Amino acid sequence: MTARPDFGELSLTRPLEPAMLEAFSAGPVCNLEEYQQAMALRAAVYLAEQDCPYDEEYDGNDFSCTHFLVKAGNRPAGTCRVRWFAGFAKIERSTILPAFRGTPALRVLMAETCEVISRKGYRVALAQIQSRLWPVWSRVFRCRLVTGRAHFAFSGFDYCEMEIPIAPHPEALTIRADPLQIIRPEGRWDEPGVLDRSVTRPAEAA
Repeated sequence: MTARPDFGELSLTRPLEPAMLEAFSAGPVCNLEEYQQAMALRAAVYLAEQDCPYDEEYDGNDFSCTHFLVKAGNRPAGTCRVRWFAGFAKIERSTILPAFRGTPALRVLMAETCEVISRKGYRVALAQIQSRLWPVWSRVFRCRLVTGRAHFAFSGFDYCEMEIPIAPHPEALTIRADPLQIIRPEGRWDEPGVLDRSVTRPAEAA
């Protein structure tokens, strides 16, 4: 999990407190075990709690996105995923286990998610939220409902669209970023990765 999400916090209605970051940590999914944890969390909430059909929950987009986890110690508490489009990021499949609702888990998860979105140079995120949950999301994000667009429904729920401003990151990654930085694991661009260490290995003769 990554460091304190300073710029991601700017998308929240209020900053995180140190105790929140002591209780919860969040970051992008970076291995198969964490991916399985994210899928298990969604199964517990969407399939079991909301009775969502399997093929609607696992919709074909889980290999074209970035997944995030929030944990209480080593226990997975929540997840979301982000899909990337040319001018915006889309936050979706946001899930918190019932035991962690009402705790800072959601805020820590969203701060870290927005931190990564900001670092990648995006300035706005879109979320399609269940209409009944607008009061929850409006307390988490500095956001607005998209006007002039009709509500819509799928999987048995009414939805609306929410836009989340993303703070500009002073170290946003660009096409001219350091080549080794660009190939480091998602969200860990400031930590030397395995390929950084490989540069000391002698090159093979042509």
